[in-house]
Amino acid sequence: MQKEVVVSVVEDRVLTQDVFEDLARHAIRAEEALRLEFVNGKLGVKAVPDGDHGRIIEWLTRLCMQADPNRWLYPEQGLRIEAYRKGNARPDGSFARSGAFAGQGEWASPDDVLMVVEVTSYDEDTDRRDRVEKPRAYAETGIPVYLLIDRDSCEVKVHSQPDGVRYEQVVTVPYGKTVTLPDPVGIELDTEPLKNWTR
Repeated sequence: MQKEVVVSVVEDRVLTQDVFEDLARHAIRAEEALRLEFVNGKLGVKAVPDGDHGRIIEWLTRLCMQADPNRWLYPEQGLRIEAYRKGNARPDGSFARSGAFAGQGEWASPDDVLMVVEVTSYDEDTDRRDRVEKPRAYAETGIPVYLLIDRDSCEVKVHSQPDGVRYEQVVTVPYGKTVTLPDPVGIELDTEPLKNWTR
């Protein structure tokens, strides 16, 4: 059962990144399944993944390894995102060269990230978080590709060509079609298996 987190905001007080990171460390100690994010100035709770969510990440990790064994899809690596690194996100996957995050701790620089992946969860924040706020934050950060596997609409959305504000190109395909994850990722993705892991 997912716990509801209530955050009080004091007028004229801004949650700084240092305060957020300290809060996130305490939250995970108090409740192992509690993962906090700080995107677009808002504190959020990342949903605990279900079994199908985990299977999708496993499938994608295998495909990434087959394409290039020197790169890895890191699950839930915390990243400092947005303009001026003022936000913190924990993507479902961060695709980067092997060893890219060594020595960086819980919240790493996104500089070596080639692609971030989000798989929608069945919760009420998915629309705002995964479809609106995160694409904007990842584009501001300059991450070349944002892959959204949308289990509600049974679609895959590939965002690319970040301009510092948004992704200029978004390609949407229904499950069952093949889509190209553009350079610097450079992988053809046959989305047929996703039909097996969606309610």
